[in-house]
Amino acid sequence: MRKSISSVIVTIIIIGLILTLAGLGAFTIIKRSRPDLAASIAARLPGVGGNAQGGQAQRQAGRALATGGNQRNASVVRVTPVVLSTIENSVVINGDVLAVNQVSIFPTVAGKVTRTNYQVGDAIKQGAVVAVVDPSRPGQVYSESPVVSTIGGTVLLTPVHKGDTVSAQTAILVVGDLSSLMVETFVPERFSGAAQRGLKAQVFLAAFPGETFEAVVQEVSPVLDPASRTVRIRLGFTNQMDARIKAGMYATVSLVTNSRVNVPVIPRTSVINTYGSWIVFTVDDRNIAIRKVISLGLENENYVEVLNGLEVGDKVVSAGQNFLTDGDPVRIVE
Repeated sequence: MRKSISSVIVTIIIIGLILTLAGLGAFTIIKRSRPDLAASIAARLPGVGGNAQGGQAQRQAGRALATGGNQRNASVVRVTPVVLSTIENSVVINGDVLAVNQVSIFPTVAGKVTRTNYQVGDAIKQGAVVAVVDPSRPGQVYSESPVVSTIGGTVLLTPVHKGDTVSAQTAILVVGDLSSLMVETFVPERFSGAAQRGLKAQVFLAAFPGETFEAVVQEVSPVLDPASRTVRIRLGFTNQMDARIKAGMYATVSLVTNSRVNVPVIPRTSVINTYGSWIVFTVDDRNIAIRKVISLGLENENYVEVLNGLEVGDKVVSAGQNFLTDGDPVRIVE
């Protein structure tokens, strides 16, 4: 009798194992062919211990099983829309502020300077006698020769002093018209083709940090300096009435070499270079990241022009894109 009961129990256990294995096999087939149905079945599994918390845990486990056990968290990103704007390409070079009319005054004869009449900073008029030169030599007597300024302006430099011996090629004074100033700078050869009269630029002066002064190219040298491989250009200030600007100031010039108007632009930080291709990630209405290959046009320190691959209004990931892959869920923050 006991032997018969033991045989029945063993038979029931074997049948139960067979049914369990068959159920797991069927659920695996359903999971592969119908993940949504598998998730629904898993969500209806009874709770562990018969309470709501156990049921919730069971349903979460069922969802994870239905999706293959790889449920990724949403990545936090910041997005910027593609907009139409103006983008400029520029080159930054250094220069000096000079007087537009700056002339060196020379004597008509060689000799010794017997008198100077002006100092640096003095205002003089055209035709004023700035110095006197005695051309006499030992044993000879000549009348002193006056040195006359050919322009009116301000004395910028006095290279010689009383008692110095000068020739007809020695500058006695340097006079400049400070009512009109310019910036002189030298453009590298690779940008020389873009240096044209009328080209706009921004000038930054060390004496006024944070301020920008507008300028325009007024003069371009027709020849290239073979030693420095540069082209000399001169720019005039748009606002000549700013009395704070002085000749001799050190200037930094941002020269616009190319410009495009009403083109799609995106932040430079949103672009990634991958194996020679430029890519960005956009975000769709379901907050899913989409990888896109784009072509770039002009670029500057902050923005790049998009030639193709994006449409105006597309939401481009501008922060947090470095660890994204195509199809990742994202969470947008401001």
